Amino acid sequence: MSEIHHTDRGAANTAAETTGTKPALSLTPAAVAYVKRSRTQEGKEGQALRVGVKAGGCSGFSYFLGFTTERRASDSVFEYEGLSVYVDPRSLEVLAGTEIDYERGLLGAGIQFKNPRVKKSCGCGDSFTI
Repeated sequence: MSEIHHTDRGAANTAAETTGTKPALSLTPAAVAYVKRSRTQEGKEGQALRVGVKAGGCSGFSYFLGFTTERRASDSVFEYEGLSVYVDPRSLEVLAGTEIDYERGLLGAGIQFKNPRVKKSCGCGDSFTI
């Protein structure tokens, strides 16, 4: 699996509510376009994006993104404009309500996690506490 650069932006607005409940996980159109470009550049067309959370980092948890062909029976699957996204059950609990975006700014560009459950994140931007 290949990793994609990401940063946590802590509590922020989640995706628009369309059914009266917040989506478990959402990707903005900018994030979908960026992931598809990255997938093509890496020669991984047809592979899904795995989004996860792992224990570690200076604040307790860190995000994980990578391309995969492996879909586990327990995975939740989300579809965004031809991009399949796999999330394991444990990660989905931590990611509930998270919006994944791609942002460009003066200090660079990259994937941003807007997780309403984050209480604190590390100065490195890669780890967080819920």
